[in-house]
Amino acid sequence: MTKATASRTQLPEWQALEAHAQTLSGTHLRDLFDRDDQRFDKFSLALPHFLFDYSKNRITEETRDKLFALAKAVDVEGWRDKMFAGEKINRTEDRAVLHVALRDPSDEPLVIDGTDVRPEVQRELGRMRDLVERVRGGQWRGYSDKAITDVVSIGIGGSNLGPLMVTEALSAHADGSLNVHYVSNIDGSQIADTLKRLNAETTLFVVSSKTFTTLETMTNAKTARQWFMDNGGSESTTNRHFIAVSSNIEKAVEFGVDEDNIFAMWDWVGGRFSLWSAIGLPIALNLGFEAFEDLLAGANEMDRHFVEAPLAENAPMLLALLGVWNRNFLGYRAHALLPYDQSMHRFPAYMQQAEMESNGKSVNWAGERLSYGSCPLIWGEVGINGQHAFYQMLHQGTDIIPADFIGSITSSNTMPGHHDALMANFFAQTEAMMRGIDADQVRAELKSKGMDDAHIEAIVEHKVHPGNRPTNTLLLHKLDARTLGALIALYEHKIFVQGIIWQVHSFDQWGVELGKVLAAGIIPELEEGKSNPGHDASTRNLINYYCQNK
Repeated sequence: MTKATASRTQLPEWQALEAHAQTLSGTHLRDLFDRDDQRFDKFSLALPHFLFDYSKNRITEETRDKLFALAKAVDVEGWRDKMFAGEKINRTEDRAVLHVALRDPSDEPLVIDGTDVRPEVQRELGRMRDLVERVRGGQWRGYSDKAITDVVSIGIGGSNLGPLMVTEALSAHADGSLNVHYVSNIDGSQIADTLKRLNAETTLFVVSSKTFTTLETMTNAKTARQWFMDNGGSESTTNRHFIAVSSNIEKAVEFGVDEDNIFAMWDWVGGRFSLWSAIGLPIALNLGFEAFEDLLAGANEMDRHFVEAPLAENAPMLLALLGVWNRNFLGYRAHALLPYDQSMHRFPAYMQQAEMESNGKSVNWAGERLSYGSCPLIWGEVGINGQHAFYQMLHQGTDIIPADFIGSITSSNTMPGHHDALMANFFAQTEAMMRGIDADQVRAELKSKGMDDAHIEAIVEHKVHPGNRPTNTLLLHKLDARTLGALIALYEHKIFVQGIIWQVHSFDQWGVELGKVLAAGIIPELEEGKSNPGHDASTRNLINYYCQNK
């Protein structure tokens, strides 16, 4: 696409959607349902692991067709095929984007820069399996010949959030043979709280850093190493207690990790899409390698669905296009993720990173400023807790915030009465956000309770719920490893599709780098107790105030 036609807003398909949005501006969701009792059948998909209901969006069949036309116009399917073929679609870093290869059991060659990466992936999976079985089986022994009881995963960003989220989400499936802990924050409180509960003789550390120079990760790793030395460890036994996941073998060996205990990271896998690789070692150690394989298998099933299903039946395409519709044509600037399952409490944070780090960009492929919105603000919390916190705003606030509701038919626990009560709220909230309650309904309700007319009129507007709030419902059959793998892959592909439509580079993260570079320069200033005069007045004085008072 030339610079003259770079903006998506110049596409006839985009302009058709803008005009179409105007025709729907006065249409309420409850009217769409009242007019068509087949709406659910038209706007839902039954997939192997979950039901996807998108009928509570402000769309018609015409809307969907126009969104498909936009996807065709920007060649989403062609770009998808390029990604799966290993073409270097991460153009700012000249890299392929192949996290999908990590969960593909195919032995068909996949060549990048003259190397078939399939054998590399299978080799690392085999090494992971061997390590997991030795640690979980008690064959891997610590320096005092005791079996490992605790694993500490040290990483940050994608090296932390993915494994942490999965470990928490599938905690009901863990057998308890190993306790897995996660440390990411450079704030010393987190690692101090973790280490004080552990025994150095029976603790294994997994340090994940592609460069093995990441400030937060290496600061925590050095603290862990010193703690190990202070509690009976030695240089000669470090290799029994430290594993590395890195592409910088030299740095990891220098740290004290045996080369046989260093697992690969590839530049064609972005950190926020890396839990399928050796970054997922803590998952496999916690759940067992078979469960990790189920996670991969579920993701691969969604990959195949994404590649093979036609647009009208393609869940990632639909989820992405609905997000574009809400963001760019209805003007909604935020999106909430609301899991109704306590074990999925880290899912919103994980997807927040995945979406906002990928598509939180403001220039297009041609390097021009976008004239339309890209990634909305992604946020969320466990749904049932949110009902007593921020749902007030979702129902009656001045901003409309679309939301994804995620729940399960089968609970991970067996507490009688709990799950039906939870799911009653799950179903009620999406209905309330769609339908709302108008002034006449409020008056009738209050009148039935015997309230006088004057009091009714004084409060009626405060009790009106406008409704017309779009939601998606993802109803899982049960939350297990295979289902979770499919769910994560669904959102990964949503991110990809939206990046193509918005014409942003989804697989770099230059916005993460600037603050890190500046922080590296400030550390010596804090150690010396004086700021560099090159800072602005605010930063300079803040640093000086800190140094003078610490």
